[in-house]
Amino acid sequence: MQRKQVGRSGLWVSEICIGCMTFGEPQRGGHPWTLPPDESRPLIAQAVEAGVDFFDTANVYSDGSSEEILGETLWSLVPRDRIVLATKVFGDVDPYHQGLSRRAIMRQIDLSLGRLKTDYVDLYQIHRFDPTTPIEETMQALDDLIRLGKVRYIGASTMSAWQFAKMQAAARTNGWTPFISMQNQISLIYREEDREMIPLCLDQGVGLIPWSPIGRGRLARPAGVATARTQTDAYGQMLFARSEAADAAVIGVVQDVAKEVGRPMAQVALAWVRQKAGVVAPIVGYSRPEQFADILAGLDLVLTEDQIARLEAPYVPRLPVSQ
Repeated sequence: MQRKQVGRSGLWVSEICIGCMTFGEPQRGGHPWTLPPDESRPLIAQAVEAGVDFFDTANVYSDGSSEEILGETLWSLVPRDRIVLATKVFGDVDPYHQGLSRRAIMRQIDLSLGRLKTDYVDLYQIHRFDPTTPIEETMQALDDLIRLGKVRYIGASTMSAWQFAKMQAAARTNGWTPFISMQNQISLIYREEDREMIPLCLDQGVGLIPWSPIGRGRLARPAGVATARTQTDAYGQMLFARSEAADAAVIGVVQDVAKEVGRPMAQVALAWVRQKAGVVAPIVGYSRPEQFADILAGLDLVLTEDQIARLEAPYVPRLPVSQ
């Protein structure tokens, strides 16, 4: 397992990041397809044994139970300082506590630390942009968390490039800590970040940690094949409902290239993301040991320029996702 530098920061992480939305109590939150603790723990252990040291979750995943499962599992497997632990702030099951106000941030970090059973988070990310809170209030609060020792680095997730640029400018102007990473959606069926966000991050030395690099599983199987998750994943349905025909064309090429190289489709889709400039560690999720084994087996796959061009050719632009 290789390790990669996050942008121009001093943080290094494994070349893949485990997305922990899959781990959570099914009856809590809005993801009935998640795995309870007894099914999650062996999968987390599998990743640790393979050399993965980067785990990403969020305070809202399965009503906080994703963080709880990580906190109960990781530290029984490996010392705290061997793991790069990332979580997020913005949402809350109670709308009264949502957003990126100083009050919300200070409350949420303590709740997350309690669930994760740790004194600090390595990478604390704002889950979305908050249009109602002054940017300066948010950036100063995040900087204070670093000064208090509760957070080591800060990152951001899906938003418009101009919003991200304003937040970075506010931090640098006031001597606060800027973001080192951007967790945005990048896949063969969602390439809108190529327009502004990725060039901005490359210019500013911000590392890319893509979410849904396999299109929420759609790039891992022929078009139209449904799974339990795709049938119950309301957010995934929202993301791709309007682009099914265009996506099917891309998925067809992924199938063709996968046959050529003798690899599963998911390995081809992930290889394309990993070869993009600025990408540090794609976030991968899995619910079965064999899925993770396939991910590991594909880390040596390098696509040719011709294969990349063919994979990209059918893409049709769509409305950007900002929430």
